[in-house]
Amino acid sequence: MNKSLVIIPTYNEKASISVVIHSVLRHEELDILIVDDASPDGTARVVREIMAVSNRVYLIERQGKYGLGTAYVTGFKWGLERGYEYFTEMDADGSHNPEALPWFLKEMEKGYDMIIGSRYLDGKISVIGWNFRRLLLSKFGNFYASRLLGLRLTDLTSGFRCYRRQALQAINLEKVYSNGYSFQIEMAYLIGEAGHQVGEMPITFYERSSGSSKMSKNIVREAVLLPWKLRLRKIKNVF
Repeated sequence: MNKSLVIIPTYNEKASISVVIHSVLRHEELDILIVDDASPDGTARVVREIMAVSNRVYLIERQGKYGLGTAYVTGFKWGLERGYEYFTEMDADGSHNPEALPWFLKEMEKGYDMIIGSRYLDGKISVIGWNFRRLLLSKFGNFYASRLLGLRLTDLTSGFRCYRRQALQAINLEKVYSNGYSFQIEMAYLIGEAGHQVGEMPITFYERSSGSSKMSKNIVREAVLLPWKLRLRKIKNVF
C-alpha cells in the first residue's frame, strides 16, 4: 500500500474512467479509490475490470446518488482507517490533469496541510473550454466566498486538491453538511479554522471530455448560502 490515495467520485463516468485510472496508475506512488454512486451506465463494472489486474485500485459502490460531498467524506474515512498520509481529490471527467498529481505531493512536503489546485493564481485564468458566462460565475463565486470567510485564497471551489492526514483528523467529518461544490469551500474553511496551513498551486482546468455537468440550481443555492452559514456557526461557537 502506498501512503497517498487519490479519491475519485463517479456517476455515469464510463466513457472516461478507464483513461483517468490508467493515467493515475502511471504514478507508482499513488493508490486510487473510486466512490461510485450506483452509476446506471456501468461505471463500477469498468472499475472492477481494472481491479482484476491492479492491486492499487479500490472501489466503494454506494446504493444511490448521494452527492459529491458525502462521496469524499466516505473516501476520507476509508483512507484514514487504512493509514494513508495524503488524500487527493480528483474529477473523473478529464477536467484534471493526472500529470499534476506528483506536484501536489511536492508542495505538501513544504509543510502545507492542504494544497488547492488553483485556476486563478497570480491573477491568471487557467481554464480551457469555458464560455465567458461560466468563467464569470466561477470567478465571482470564489471572490464572494473568500471575502465573506476572510480567506486569502483564489479558488475555493476547485475540486483538485490534496489534504494531509492530520488536517482531516482535525475536523469532525460527521458535521460537514454541504454536499455540492460548496463542499470544497467548507473543507478549506474548516481546515484553516482548525489552525492548519492551506496553500495553493497553479493548475490548468480543462472542460470535461465526456459526460454532463452535475451543476444544478440547488447546488448554486447551497454555494451562495454556505459562507453565511459558516459565519453564523462561528459566531454561535464564540458566544
